[in-house]
Amino acid sequence: MAVTDTSPPSAAAPVNPAGAAALRRIADLPGPKGLPKLGNALQIKRERLHQHAEAWAKEFGEVYRFSIGEREFVVLSNPEVVAGVLRDRPEGFSRTSRMTEIARDFGFDGVFTANGDKWRRQRPMVLAGLDPTHIKAFFPTLVKVTERLRHRWHRHAANGRPMDLQAELMRFTVDVTAGLAFGTDINTIGSDDEVIQQHLDKILPALFRRLMAPLPYWHWFRLPGDRALEGHLAALNEAVQGFIQSARRRLAHEPVRQERPANLIEAMLVERDREGSELTDADVAGNVLTMLLAGEDTTANTLAWAIWLLNEHPQIAVRASNEVNAALGGEACPTRYEQLGQLDFIEACIHETMRLKPVAPIIVQQAAKEREVAGVLLPAGTLVMCLMRPAALDDARFPRATDFDPDRWLANDGHAALAASSAKRVVMPFGAGPRICPGRYLALAEMKMVLAMLLASFRIDSVDTPDGLPVQERLALTMSPVGLRMALGSAVD
Repeated sequence: MAVTDTSPPSAAAPVNPAGAAALRRIADLPGPKGLPKLGNALQIKRERLHQHAEAWAKEFGEVYRFSIGEREFVVLSNPEVVAGVLRDRPEGFSRTSRMTEIARDFGFDGVFTANGDKWRRQRPMVLAGLDPTHIKAFFPTLVKVTERLRHRWHRHAANGRPMDLQAELMRFTVDVTAGLAFGTDINTIGSDDEVIQQHLDKILPALFRRLMAPLPYWHWFRLPGDRALEGHLAALNEAVQGFIQSARRRLAHEPVRQERPANLIEAMLVERDREGSELTDADVAGNVLTMLLAGEDTTANTLAWAIWLLNEHPQIAVRASNEVNAALGGEACPTRYEQLGQLDFIEACIHETMRLKPVAPIIVQQAAKEREVAGVLLPAGTLVMCLMRPAALDDARFPRATDFDPDRWLANDGHAALAASSAKRVVMPFGAGPRICPGRYLALAEMKMVLAMLLASFRIDSVDTPDGLPVQERLALTMSPVGLRMALGSAVD
């Protein structure tokens, strides 16, 4: 399908003092009226912040402002401007100071929240551990984890009871992350306990709650939820130290790993122990926890949305199943890495899911220095909220934009190829610029594996909510569907 080609200009640039007088100030921007001291805090439900911000963008335009308490946000929704901001990292924009502080308090001050030189030191190791070469080498383990999930879902199908879809998918993503990044088979899929997820699930909502709080109340007192959080963080820290100790034992017993680390945690420990290294024990631990959190939530939520959308569109699901069956030749899940490359329509379904249901619908950055963005002068320290979905739901860019139409992403001819390329510049599900998500190749491989296994091995009987009402979006740093359950039958029934 044709999509408007919007090659981005330089959207975020250093301010030219000679032209500064012509720029708008933040105070000149439109936005919702608020109350003294509180701003717009009483108008916002935290778990629906993205929807509030998207509604205000329709009312006030592609650049506006709002505030939570005394924290003022400049909101951007034009994709060219957003891309410019994301490319202007880390020099022009960075993670917010509050994000960095909270991540340090929580113990996951890794590459995701690091800024400046600390980010530059850590990024290459994380990229190397998640590049396509490592994922291809890891593929046999990915098959093993997917087979475990298939066997677990067969038991669910046999007992006829719906399963908690996100919880199931998070078991899968945690097991994959632990295997690839840490070389550890924790096999949460094979357990009926909540295991590590019962602790991981508490972190991102708590982080988001503090990020959006009008005041940093935790500096002065702890609420009951904060005290409970400390127990979850302690349990996760114990698990993280276990991963680190296991990796140190492997390095000690197999010296060849010192020269050729097999995974991210080994590479970080080798660098940590190198004379003159600036990497610390806290950096290693922080990145281990960061990988667990990032690997669990985003991929599992996207998969949950994709399965729901396929169930809502049976004809598309049939077409996806036909592609899977042709690629797999009767196998229950992919067993060769090359088969993933034959799942073009499945990948299109994934991209279309990320367009309609982005798990990161907002990205908040902080101006590291004075910047001009979209004709607005942003002093250093300005909080900028990038809205990632409004352009993706714009009929001018995507005809019938609210439709689930994976064909938008298929390059069947030159025109469609241009359209798919332009669409990726608008949607940006993995971000853009130097801080684009390093786990994007792993995420796509995981999603293809699960969707192919599901469509090859099962009949989806239902994907719904307990009360039968339309599924709701909930934002807790990432955006997830609320309470989806899936009931399966055998594909050969």
